Formats: sequence, structure tokens, C-alpha cells
Amino acid sequence: MSEKNRKPELLIPASNLEVLKTAVIFGADAVYIGGEAFGLRAKAKNFSKEDMQEGIRFAHENGVKVYVTANILAHNRDLEGARAYFGELREIGPDALIISDPGMFSIARQVWPEAEIHISTQANNTNYMTYRFWWEQGAKRVVSARELSLEEIREIRENIPEEMEIESFVHGAMCISYSGRCLLSNYFTGRDANQGECTHPCRWKYAVMEESRPGEYLPVYENERGTFIFNSRDLCMIEHIPELMEAGIDSFKIEGRMKTALYVATVARTYRKAIDDYLRSEEEYRNNLPWYRDEIAKCTYRQFTTGFYFGKPSEQAQIYDNNTYVSEYIYLGIVGAVREDGLARIEQRNKFCTGDEIEIMKPDGRNIPVKVERILDEEGNEVESAPHPRQVLFLQLSAAPEQYDILRVKND
Repeated sequence: MSEKNRKPELLIPASNLEVLKTAVIFGADAVYIGGEAFGLRAKAKNFSKEDMQEGIRFAHENGVKVYVTANILAHNRDLEGARAYFGELREIGPDALIISDPGMFSIARQVWPEAEIHISTQANNTNYMTYRFWWEQGAKRVVSARELSLEEIREIRENIPEEMEIESFVHGAMCISYSGRCLLSNYFTGRDANQGECTHPCRWKYAVMEESRPGEYLPVYENERGTFIFNSRDLCMIEHIPELMEAGIDSFKIEGRMKTALYVATVARTYRKAIDDYLRSEEEYRNNLPWYRDEIAKCTYRQFTTGFYFGKPSEQAQIYDNNTYVSEYIYLGIVGAVREDGLARIEQRNKFCTGDEIEIMKPDGRNIPVKVERILDEEGNEVESAPHPRQVLFLQLSAAPEQYDILRVKND
């Protein structure tokens, strides 16, 4: 199959059932999630068995696949639990398992022989012989290491079976360690990043101390908030969809299993439109580049880089000089059911008031400015503001929203 004829999958992360449904509605072809064990995001809310069943049902009804992560580097104590867990997943029926550890891979194959298995980036997949090895073991897909260039990925594509799939990260946070193999968290806090408990010490503030002057911290400043010498920019390839497709990548993966529904909706919708525009016409894609840039900047990020895709990044491109997130919009909530009287139910996430100018973010790409005309609490009482996170409210807006629309407000 010609690389240009490969329609890439848009693979979106989800931290919980609400975010999964958002990802599905806002354009995902597939969603990846973690269960309550054996994934690399132990601090994420993750999915109970019941939520996983509901999420898979909802996704499948909308033609979207669900992959479950089990990509820890397992110790002996993990193995029997993993065996039981894969047995549960076999009953639940996700579309694929994401695994990095050969022992976990072997157990999955024993417990669920027909399962589709994807090899995680955590396995450090940097060459086509590694891809061939996993193919021979029965894996269908391998996630490329973040350190690969597009030229290297193209060479992998040329040297693996045509039906084997390549998945690559195209957007989100970058790890300063080699494909996530980091010991800083374990060293500083005793929490193992390779067991899903990373405390992100690469984001901490650091000072330099000279060996013969203990206790004297040298003044190394990057901004008024301190020095963040390991802090990488975020990956963003929205302006390089053609190059990604020409390299033969089958699945465009978004990082972020701890992100909000607003982040997921913004990134999913923007990449969905960019991919679809390019498949229709490269000219249409080029003409819409300003829209993609503008929209992708509306989610929280650290500044953007293209990572290693065009060769080794310079220090300026890879290492960011302050730890301040850029956040242009504040997430207010997702529209639930809309009543016959036009009042929209939301579970509020951040404070807003009657009279505020906010925005309805729709899956089709429209952003509709509206005014909050009325706010009612669950008992039907009129309230002027919504100060309590996760409070259930009913809103009357100047334009009617629909279920699953996102409500957001510009961060002034």
C-alpha cells in the first residue's frame, strides 16, 4: 500500500469515562485507556471494570476502538496479578493491549491468544529488526521510540511487513529520558516511573552547587520562577501531517492520559480536521494551517517543538527555559442532557457567573460565543455564580448547546 494511501488512525488518550466519550465525539478513531493496574499512569484516575465496559460499549457504538495499557516493566510480584487481569480483559473485550515487557507479553499470549497486542514505546523500539522480532512473536503494531527521526521511521516502514503497523507520538509532553526509561523518580522519592508512579522530577526546580563549596548555591536563573534544566517543550506535529503520512505511520498518537476533557477535545478536533483536510486536498490543508495553529494553542501546553522528527533537536528546541504552562482557555464543563425547556446540564469544573461571555466548542470545529443567561442548581434555585467544582448545574445560554459540547471561557 502506498504511504499516501494509508489513512492514519487518530489515537487519543482518556483518563476516565467522561474524557473517553469526549475523545470519541470530538474525532478519535481509537482511544487508549488504563485500567486500575499495570499501566504507566498510576496517578491518573484510570478505569474501573464497570467504566471500561461502558467506555468500550460507547466507543464501539460510534465506530471507535479502545486499547488498554498494561505497559509497566513487571517484577516477579506483578506476574500472577497480570495473569488474572488479562483474563478479566478477555471478558471485557478491548480491541488491543499495549504492552512493553516480554514477560507480560508472554502471559497475555497464554491467557488471551487471539488478543491484538501493540508494543509500547517503553520497549525502546528504534530499528526495523526490533519491529520484525515483535512481528514474529505475534504483535500487530509497534510504537516507535520518541527519539526516531521521520527518515528512520520511513526506513523501518520499508523493511517490515506491509500489514505491520507503526504507531508514533505526534503531540504532547516529551520525556527527558530515553523513551521513558527514567530513574530520577525512583532515586529521589522511591516511586518507580517504570511501574507507573513517576513524580516528574524533571519538572522540579534545580540549583547548581560546586563540590568544594557545599551549601553555596550558584545563581543560575532562567526566569523569575527558577531554573528548570530538564524541562522539555511539548511535541506538536500539526503543521507536518504530510511528512508523517509519507513516512508510513499508521497511527498518530496523542500523549496525555492525565489531561482534561477540554485538552482532549481541542487536540482531537484539531488533528481530526487536519488529517481529513489533507486526505481531501493538500491545498485545503495548507490553507487551513492558521486555523490549526490557532486552535491547538487553545489547550494547555509548554510551547512546542517537533522533537526528533527532523533530526536531533538543538538545546533551544528541546529544552524549554521556563516551567510556565500556557493556558488560553479555562474548562467549564461538558454539556450533558439538554432538557425540553432548553436548560443544559453540566457538572461544573471552574467558576463562572450569570452574565459571563463564554464559548461553546463543538465537535465539528465551530466555536460559538454565548452569554450565560441563567444558572440553576439541582433543586431548581436560581444562582448567580458557580463556585463549587463538580457542582451539577442547569444553564440557559443565549444559543442552545447540544449534548457533549464543551463549555470554555477565555483566560484573561
